[in-house]
Amino acid sequence: MAIITLTTDFGEKDHFAGAIKGAIYSELSDVRIVDVSHSVSPFNISEAAYIILNAYSSFPKGTIHIIGIDSELSPENKHVAVKLDDHYFICANNGIMSMICAEIVPEKIVEINIHDKIETSFPVLDVFVKVACHIARGGTLEIIGKVINTIKPIKNLIPFVNDEQNQIIGSVIYIDNYGNVVTNIKQKFFEEVQKTRSYEISARNHKFKKIYSKYSDIVNFELDESKRNDEGKGLVVFNSSGYLEIAVYKSNCTTVGSASTLMGLKTMDTVTVNFLPILSPSHTRSS
Repeated sequence: MAIITLTTDFGEKDHFAGAIKGAIYSELSDVRIVDVSHSVSPFNISEAAYIILNAYSSFPKGTIHIIGIDSELSPENKHVAVKLDDHYFICANNGIMSMICAEIVPEKIVEINIHDKIETSFPVLDVFVKVACHIARGGTLEIIGKVINTIKPIKNLIPFVNDEQNQIIGSVIYIDNYGNVVTNIKQKFFEEVQKTRSYEISARNHKFKKIYSKYSDIVNFELDESKRNDEGKGLVVFNSSGYLEIAVYKSNCTTVGSASTLMGLKTMDTVTVNFLPILSPSHTRSS
């Protein structure tokens, strides 16, 4: 049984997500449809890219992923189908796939060219569903598109490192359901630049000098629970996806607040890491 996943910015109120599922079942009754998310912020490419990057590999090989974000066809927003890591992705060529392709080289990319055979004002419902069902039946990508070699890059995907190699300038790419702020700085990249140096992480007027292994590491469990007062404290971790994340312990936007609300951080805001020089033993003694 084929699996088709859906990631969109359609929300839950409108009919769009349900209509897509109905169209798929009308084409293929023997299929399993899984909602990854319909709560992507409208037209937020980096947010959608982060979600699909961290969700797709949990599915079996051969899964087909429909990504309905900023999918209206235009001369600058073509539609593509990508085979990558034995998965299939159907989306607009607007940068969504570049985060995944930065880590894994696609096996094949085609620019979808069946639009003249489909009358549509809702490409995710019509074009993307047709392509997904074609693949689910065992069809090849060349039938529904022409092979291309590159995809559109996403802006601010890779953080900047200065010439002196003592500063990383990253940006916020995602804010999760808890209001935690995810940057584009991956742990491996951070450690390659760091080279064991001490550091200071800055986001607006907030500064952090320690990265925790997990959220609860900020808690002093030696203190009596009534004296801890840890909820609402800011911290930095490398999250389960390996990205530098600014968080608030046990955050709640309606009570203690969140990293996003308390620190005023939003998508595309700058997060800076400054690395401190390593002092030589002689310099340490003289000081």
